[in-house]
Amino acid sequence: MPLLRAKSSSRLALLLLAAAAAGCNSEKAAAPPPQQTQVSVVVLHPQPVAITAELPGRVAANLVAEVRPQVGGIIKSRLFKEGSEVKAGDLLYEIEPAPYQAAYDSAVAAQQKAEAAAVNARLRAERYRELLQRNAASQQDTDDATATLAQARADVAAAKASVETARINLDFTKVTAPIGGRVDRSTLTPGALVTANQAVALTTIRQLEPINVDVIQSSTNLLNFRQAVAEGRLKLSGGNVAVKLKLDTGADYPQAGKIEFAESTIDVTTGTFTVRAEFPNPDRLLLPGMFVRAVVEEGIAPNSFLLPQRAVTRNPKGEATAKFVQADGKVEQRVLTTRRSIGNNWLVDTGVKDGERVIVEGGQLVRPGQTVTADEVSVDEATGELKSANRRAQAPGNTAKN
Repeated sequence: MPLLRAKSSSRLALLLLAAAAAGCNSEKAAAPPPQQTQVSVVVLHPQPVAITAELPGRVAANLVAEVRPQVGGIIKSRLFKEGSEVKAGDLLYEIEPAPYQAAYDSAVAAQQKAEAAAVNARLRAERYRELLQRNAASQQDTDDATATLAQARADVAAAKASVETARINLDFTKVTAPIGGRVDRSTLTPGALVTANQAVALTTIRQLEPINVDVIQSSTNLLNFRQAVAEGRLKLSGGNVAVKLKLDTGADYPQAGKIEFAESTIDVTTGTFTVRAEFPNPDRLLLPGMFVRAVVEEGIAPNSFLLPQRAVTRNPKGEATAKFVQADGKVEQRVLTTRRSIGNNWLVDTGVKDGERVIVEGGQLVRPGQTVTADEVSVDEATGELKSANRRAQAPGNTAKN
């Protein structure tokens, strides 16, 4: 009997062990599969991309005129408001005209005297010619009378020139604006003595509408640009290249300009050349001497890919890399060739195909070869932030209640 009880106990223990093993196997079979990591992706498509260059520039007046007196004298009055807008021909200063008025009157009197002498010489010459025909006067006397007439006519011409000179000097006592624009402060006040063509300008007028911006461009950028055009990577956008400005405050200037000309020589010291752009300036917001940033549209890069900057990282070699989700859901890491930044994107030359999905969020949590779940999103071009329907549905305030 004791032997039978021992055998029964052994059988019971074996059955319990078998049941426990079966339970463990059933628990393992019922365990759920591990969840795949979710990443956000952007689908890439080729597009024409406007290539721009942001360059330093300085504002310069379209026209500049330094106003100087052309005759000497005492300034009688100033007839403009400093800092105001003037038109071409507006009266700015008046120099005491009395001496020049007297000189003009004297020149007019001298002209009248010369004209009277010329009339007398003409009549005398005519009489001598008549007497010569009747052999009542000698040839010598006739020649002398003719020469006297020519001299009198020359005196009349000289007198007329003197009158014109005196008139011009009299007109110069009224100093007018040679161009239209904004007039600076006056360097002299009424009562000051001025001389003709003096070194110190009375004032300066600058034309501010339109206004110029001189942009500094490097010769290296010029060569790269021409090479890109020659290789077909860049197409010219047209004859009138558009230019935009960014002010020191970071704001965009509301008016667009156009390129007027580029210098034909390179500065041997700096290796740069100047490109001049012209801008409308109706509100006089741009003033000469201001520093600005000019955004120049160089051309169009056709069939190009833009990758969000948040999707691109650098490997230990300094190469640009990005992670893509393949059709089977596996992650692939790829080395890219980036040309330049465009806003919040990188312009990529090689390593991307149409329809590929690049990871823009969650890439640091996955490794190449790993299978992931891709959530397609879009990127705000202005801010670089992600946008998707799923994100809006999960935002606070949009959570569904059971």
